[in-house]
Amino acid sequence: MSKDKPDISPEFTASEDILLKKNSWVLYILECADKSLYTGITNRLLHRIQAHQAGTGARYTRSRLPVKLVYVEACIDRSHASKREYEVKKLNKRQKMGLFAADSLTTGGFAG
Repeated sequence: MSKDKPDISPEFTASEDILLKKNSWVLYILECADKSLYTGITNRLLHRIQAHQAGTGARYTRSRLPVKLVYVEACIDRSHASKREYEVKKLNKRQKMGLFAADSLTTGGFAG
């Protein structure tokens, strides 16, 4: 992994601007080294992934490095991101994987 770019699943097809865009709230899912999934929200995605990789992100990911970005979903604002995070965290692993399987490999969508 380079210092400027996080490790991203080769199947992940989100445009790079979503990684670099600041102040846009997103929901993201990381795959940890033990194949577990971590779900979070941020308005600075690249910075947040770099923090996870450096071991200064969430406590959960610190002992499961390296992590790989597998899903990003754009959100309208922080409130929407938090609500969506709550919804996604209630899903089991198989359901979460369904979010980024097959043709869902782009930037997700807004929850209706």
